Amino acid sequence: MSDYVIIVAGGKGLRMGGDIPKQFLPIGGRPVLMRTLERFRAYSPTLNIILVLPKAQQDYWQQLCREYDFRVEYQLADGGETRFHSVQHGLALIPDDAEGVVGVHDGVRPFPSMEVIRHCYETARTAKAVIPVTPVVETLRQLSAPSASKTVPRDDYRLVQTPQTFDIQLLKAANRQPYCDGFTDDASVVESYGHAITLVDGNRENIKLTTPYDLKLAEVLLG
Repeated sequence: MSDYVIIVAGGKGLRMGGDIPKQFLPIGGRPVLMRTLERFRAYSPTLNIILVLPKAQQDYWQQLCREYDFRVEYQLADGGETRFHSVQHGLALIPDDAEGVVGVHDGVRPFPSMEVIRHCYETARTAKAVIPVTPVVETLRQLSAPSASKTVPRDDYRLVQTPQTFDIQLLKAANRQPYCDGFTDDASVVESYGHAITLVDGNRENIKLTTPYDLKLAEVLLG
């Protein structure tokens, strides 16, 4: 039995306001993506790490690895047209007869706690499909028309994080489905395949870095 993580890093960083893709921006003196891979290596020295990166970004990534003397072992897969296709490319590097758990994680989420990662993987050994979530702490309003809205009960909602963890054979089978626009994350793919999703507690620090404000917050979290 072998466990895997597919780290998907295909962002262009447009909301960061710069030319460098957000996964390569530094926090605490090291690129975000390196910190993400290091977090999963710290979780398990035997975890098989697969990094999915757009082909056009791979030379720059290799340059960064040399510059920072980055030594975490991983396999590299080419990014796809959508996240769904990128995950397919990552899954193709996992043997078809593999048994174990595979996580799928956003490359720009460098702060999943060890406890959350462990809980996701261990729960997925029996539940088969697990995602970490956090409560909604602010009031939510639902838009019902261009100028109309209403408050909805926030206790009915959760914010979804990664890693999303699955039985390897289940995720492989689910990703053989034809692509549709409703596949917003890996849980939606597995749910479309007919398997229920189990929720576990995430950690609020596990933010997705998408704006300059997020980078400032990341520096605080590192400190």
